[in-house]
Amino acid sequence: MPAQQPLLPEPVRRLAAWCAVVLLVAGVGWVGIRLCEELRTAVTPVLLALLGTALLRPLHRRLVNAKANRSVAAALTCVAVLAVVGGAVYIVVAALIDTGDQIVASLKDAAQGISDRFGAAGTSLDDLATNAKDLLGRFGGTAASNVISGVSVVGESIAMAVLALFLVFFFLRDGPRAVGLIRGLAPGGNGDMLEAMARRAFEAVEGFMRGTTLIALIDAVCITVGLLVLDVPGAVGLGALVFVGAYVPYLGAFISGAVAVLVALADRGFVIALWALGIVLAVQVLEGHVLQPVIQSRTVQMHPAVVLLAITAGASVAGILGMLLAVPLTAAAFAIVHELRERYVGSGPSGSSAARPVDS
Repeated sequence: MPAQQPLLPEPVRRLAAWCAVVLLVAGVGWVGIRLCEELRTAVTPVLLALLGTALLRPLHRRLVNAKANRSVAAALTCVAVLAVVGGAVYIVVAALIDTGDQIVASLKDAAQGISDRFGAAGTSLDDLATNAKDLLGRFGGTAASNVISGVSVVGESIAMAVLALFLVFFFLRDGPRAVGLIRGLAPGGNGDMLEAMARRAFEAVEGFMRGTTLIALIDAVCITVGLLVLDVPGAVGLGALVFVGAYVPYLGAFISGAVAVLVALADRGFVIALWALGIVLAVQVLEGHVLQPVIQSRTVQMHPAVVLLAITAGASVAGILGMLLAVPLTAAAFAIVHELRERYVGSGPSGSSAARPVDS
């Protein structure tokens, strides 16, 4: 009896199989994203704690190697983080408070000059002041509700930050136990593979955080030195703001640079503000064309186009928080895929990652 001919040719069947796989993965990913969105108050601290652990693990390891107890070393690391972050926030806030009135006055003068020059009807500051009472009466209820909503968001953010700090302590202290937990979750005899994947993913995140911190430090030092040369007040605080903003790709650099230029405009005038803008742009060019390719290419093996797409997708899903988490999560996913490819395609020594010792 002759063999029955398949209904579809081989290439079409292969295409259909790949389409089914892509749709299945996309569906699972979409469900996972929606679950994370619904449980964001629990998921966000965990992700932030993982980033913090990846950044702080070298310091914790040094303390442990110096014969400190793991719990004491984790506590000292968290205290150091609180001191650094608290000091940076204080310096930034103090600098902005000292120059806040000058910034507002400079912006008002600039707006008044534009209004006088172009004479746009109904857009001058006098018109806005005249209509302010009417606008407040119309939108007062909305403004009040927005203030209440803002207070709620701030409270939720503080609670998540505190929870993330506690999780960093536990992750640092109980790092070696995570290996046993991962092996316990692995079905059948896949413990080695799951452990190797977890190690690759965490090493990728650790490399991203280490590279980003180095780039942020270089940016902050360069901009601080430039602002000190220009005699801009609060230069150290503005440098600290640049350092913190560097962890939010693109948007953080834009906001911190804009604040530095505004402070220069408020205290030193238009010409010095232009020089400050030139310094900020020069540092951004240095970062984009020298620091990012040299440093991040050694820590995160991803093309810049992939980074841009990941940041865009993260922003569309979770805003600024998504921009912060998009690149490290993508780097972790690439590391897992690389580990699986080494094991199943044979492009590298099979099982070599699982044999590495625990160094957390």
